[in-house]
Amino acid sequence: MLTPFAELLRARRAGTAVGAFTCYDLEAAAGVLRAAADAGAGVILLLGDRSYRDRDGALLLAALVAAARAADAHACVQLDHCDDAAVIRAALEGGAGAVLADGSGLAYEANVAFVAAAVSLARTYGAGVEAELGGITGDEDVARAVAAGALTEPVQASDLMARSGADCLAVSIGNVHGHYREPPLLDLVRLEAIHALVAAPLALHGASGLDDALLRRTIAAGIAKVNVNTELRGAYLRATAGVLDTVVDGSRLSALHASQIAAVEAVVAGKLRAFSAEDA
Repeated sequence: MLTPFAELLRARRAGTAVGAFTCYDLEAAAGVLRAAADAGAGVILLLGDRSYRDRDGALLLAALVAAARAADAHACVQLDHCDDAAVIRAALEGGAGAVLADGSGLAYEANVAFVAAAVSLARTYGAGVEAELGGITGDEDVARAVAAGALTEPVQASDLMARSGADCLAVSIGNVHGHYREPPLLDLVRLEAIHALVAAPLALHGASGLDDALLRRTIAAGIAKVNVNTELRGAYLRATAGVLDTVVDGSRLSALHASQIAAVEAVVAGKLRAFSAEDA
């Protein structure tokens, strides 16, 4: 059932985080929502900015919103990593329940202004806004991010959230999008300092490849929302490759989709266990 972004974050139990999972189609969304219903957990269906800007992106947004509305689990659809105000407006008009107003590539004051404007707009739709401060890079740019001072600065984080009114903050603490070729070194001391100064929920992006113990440590240090993308794509594609030869004969699309859904569901179920207080 559709649930407001801020409500999902507020409703989580102590010591847990809400899972946010990128969906490129309805098969992925079905896997996420099935796992969430079985776990009794709220989830966020993420729609990437690039996917939304594709020719049929508005249709995918509408489909994800419909899937979330019909689901047994509490769910919200969020436009992820968008740096264009016009695209944010269109997604909100299309039913997105939240957006990540990503001004992390801007100068600090411009980022604050961009997020504040997104918050003002989102409130007219009853939607939530996530901000980002610091550079959450892709595919092992951690060393460059650290060298450039691109990790989230705690005092700035507090200032940005106070001035913008955003509902959630994505932090950069050594995490990256994509694959980790070497074990990541997350700055948990920095995370704790941010958490001490920022009352709003904190989000960790780039969770694919982080082991469960490390994920639980980030949650204990203040993370309330965890984004997962790469592991879902890998499971989806492996499932597709694994059954493709057997379903081509007879054009058994329903069997193909069932395998894709099951693969995503299994990954999400494992992540939701990791995001909970179980075995913490």
